[in-house]
Parts: sequence; structure tokens; C-alpha cells
Amino acid sequence: MGHSLRAAALLAFVVLSILVSLLISSVQQFGGRISHLTNATRAGHEESASLRGALIYQLNERRREIVPLLLLHGGDGDDDAGGLPGESRLSAQHGQPLAPISDSSVWNEIAHGSRAARLDEMGCDSLVDMQAVEVLGSGYTKLVVKVNLAGGQPVALKLVNEKGIDMSKCVEDFKDPHGCRELVSYKLKKELVLLQRLQHPNVIKLKGHCAGEAEKGRLTVILEQGAPLQMIQLLQSPWEDRFRVCLDLVRLLHFLSRSPLGSVALLDFQPRQFVTVSGSLKLTDLDDASAAETPCQTDADCGLQFPHRNFSLPCSSRGVCEDLGEKRNIYNAYRYFFTYLLPHQAPPGLTHLVDHIMNSTGELKADINETLEAFERILHLYRSGLHLDNLPPSVFTDYTVMPGTGASGSVDYRCWPSYSQQGCVLSVHSAREAAFICSSHPQCSSFTLTGQKTWTGRLLASFRSSSAQLVPDEASEVYVKKTERPAV
Repeated sequence: MGHSLRAAALLAFVVLSILVSLLISSVQQFGGRISHLTNATRAGHEESASLRGALIYQLNERRREIVPLLLLHGGDGDDDAGGLPGESRLSAQHGQPLAPISDSSVWNEIAHGSRAARLDEMGCDSLVDMQAVEVLGSGYTKLVVKVNLAGGQPVALKLVNEKGIDMSKCVEDFKDPHGCRELVSYKLKKELVLLQRLQHPNVIKLKGHCAGEAEKGRLTVILEQGAPLQMIQLLQSPWEDRFRVCLDLVRLLHFLSRSPLGSVALLDFQPRQFVTVSGSLKLTDLDDASAAETPCQTDADCGLQFPHRNFSLPCSSRGVCEDLGEKRNIYNAYRYFFTYLLPHQAPPGLTHLVDHIMNSTGELKADINETLEAFERILHLYRSGLHLDNLPPSVFTDYTVMPGTGASGSVDYRCWPSYSQQGCVLSVHSAREAAFICSSHPQCSSFTLTGQKTWTGRLLASFRSSSAQLVPDEASEVYVKKTERPAV
């Protein structure tokens, strides 16, 4: 009981402090002796029986949304497993027994804070003395805040947005802040279950959570820190980095098509649902993900409608729309990501493969397996340099190599898109490709390979338009056009 009260106190203080930080735009210190805040806002809202009944109905509906996420995939499990609090083990629609829940402790620990964090997880105690850094985002339901924990580790916290539209509308309708907080928190609880169930390199890593028994609506989810996906910035990045984002997305969609919950569709598919962590794309917003299949009687029931395109999918013999969620994910990836990131400045030796992907995903001619295979083929060719077989063999002989040397001096030559804003730095498979690029740039007279590599293992080459001062550098080598004389 003492642990749950401490958890509730910590959560109450987290919410209060972050809301204050929103108002005054400053960094807040969290933690301390705060248990007296827990019950400060509960009194004073006595609702009618009809309003209370309506609110309870909404709460039960939200609970039922989470039930399928707690079930064992395939229907195996312990018949004695517990259910949701205050809910029978009968289907709401048909009165039939529900499939057994695989681990009732999953619900108990999220809803009631009944379990201490595992050794490899963060819990309520991890939030003591944390420091708020900035608000990363706020929506109708949730608030996302970057904080530094007591040891200095940065993490992202998700919690109910007490000033959000969902909370405000609920309080206006039901006059019950405590009940509304519990109702609004179900989106966060659903997302926490999904993060536990859908673990993948391209899903944000769940580090832990804090929930208190005394405050059912008080829930904080602790996530790894990511950077919001900036599409404008990404559009100005080298093709290799844009391809990486698309490849990560396809790998994620392939996993979701055969996840432990079955095929999962992302109903709110927008770039803002993703972040990057060390260059990798990760899905961070899962509360609108759905593993529900769409029932049908004919193919006409299986339409996919988008602003500028509609598709019709087959109704299977099982009476559900075949691969509807998978196809929805693929087309959304095409219209939000592939269209903007893939074709522009694709390497000439790969453009026919990129065009094939654009056609097959834009017309929904390929399933996710075929799409992933096409992406992995491009990665293999690009990483191995096999797409460069048509380069002129003589281009490399036009350069003199100077091993063990580097170039110094100010930068006088820029290109776009470059890995450096201070010069022309591009990704190459080998010195041969770098020589070809230098020869294709009228102003280029030399290039340097330093051994630095990109995520694919390709080399970074720095190109220059004039002779540079050469300095000893064991890790570098300079290539100079034979008509140029380097300064020594």
C-alpha cells in the first residue's frame, strides 16, 4: 500500500510540474515529499446518476478495446487467468466466453500499479529528482516531455494531457475530473500494452512505466529519447539517408503484418507518429493501431478510400477483408514517405528498381513481402557497389593517389545534398566511384577518403575545387587530377 501511495504521489507531482513548465517555459525540478498533493483536486464534483452511468459505460467500452491485446494469439492459455477489473469473461456481443488472457498481471500492473518494476525496467522511483527539459509534443489526449533522470539519462515521458481537448471535453460533459482522467488515460494504457506486445527495432523502446493504485488515471510511460521526424530536413538529406528511413518503415510494416497480435494496421499514419533514434526510424505513437479484421460479405465491403485514390480488395472465405490492414499500411507508406523520399537523386544504376517500387506500392500490386524483398535488393546492390558496373573503367587512371596524406585549408567547393554544410562530402562505394563523381563536377580537382563510413558501410569522400595543402594523415588518402599539382 505504501508503494502505491508513493507512486500516486510521484505521478501527481509529475503532472503538476509539467503543466507548470508549459505555462512558464522553464525547466522544473521534480521529486521530493509530495504525497499531500494526491487528493487535492478530488472533492467538489458531485455528478448525477445519469452522468455517472454514462461515464461508467465509456470506461467499460475502453476496457473492452484493450481485451484483445491481452489475449494469447491463437487462443492458448490458462483458463483461470484473470480478466479486466469488474468485468466478466463473456463477450459483450455474443455472451460467449472470451479466449483466456495470457497474463492478467499485464493489466493489473498497468491499471493498478500492482507490480514493482523488473530489474531491467524503470519504475516510479526512477522519476524522483528528474528535470524537465522541453515539451516534445502535445495532442488531444497525451503530453510528451523530454526529461533528464537523476543520473543524467535523457528519456521521454508520455502522460495524460490535463489541458488537452479530450480531457476538457470529458469534464465539460461529465463534471468528473477524476473519472475523466481515468477515461482519457485508456489511450495511454492501450499504447503501453501495445509497446509491450510489439517489440521491434523500429518501434520505440519501452523503458518502463509508473502507475499508482490510488490514482487510476495517473500513468506515466517512460520511453527512449528520440528526435521528431523532420520531413523538411529529410528532404534535403542525401538519398542514402532518405532510403534508410523508407527501408526501416518497410521492415516495420513487414513485422506488423505478422505480429504477435496478428496483422496490425496503423489507422493514424502520419510522419508525426515517428521519431529517429541514432538515424533509425521508430514508430512512437501506437494508440491508434488496430489488429481488428474487417468483416465482409462481398468484395464491395472491402474498399480502401484515400483522398485521391480508391481500391477494392477481396472478401475472403472467412468473411473478412483480405490483407486490408497490410494494404492500408503500404499505400500510406507510399503517399507519405516513398513519394517524397525515394525517387529524387536515386543513383542512376538503381532508378529502374526504385521506379518499380513506386509503381507496385502506388498501385497496390505488391504485398509487404514483395515490397521488403525489393528494398533489400536495392540495399544489397547499393552496399556492394554492383550498381556501378557501367562506370567507365578509365576514369580512375586520371588521378594520382597520395596515401597517408590529408587535405587542409578552407573549403571552397559545396554541393547538394552533402553530408557537410561546410563543403562537398558525398557517400561513395570506392575511390573509383569518387573519381567518377569528381570528373562529373567541372569544378572538382581532387578528393579525399578518410575512412569515415555511413550506415551502409560506404565511404565518405570530400571533394575540392583547388589544390589543398597536404598534411600527414595515416587514415586518409588524397586523389588529385593529374593535371593538378598539389601544394606541399
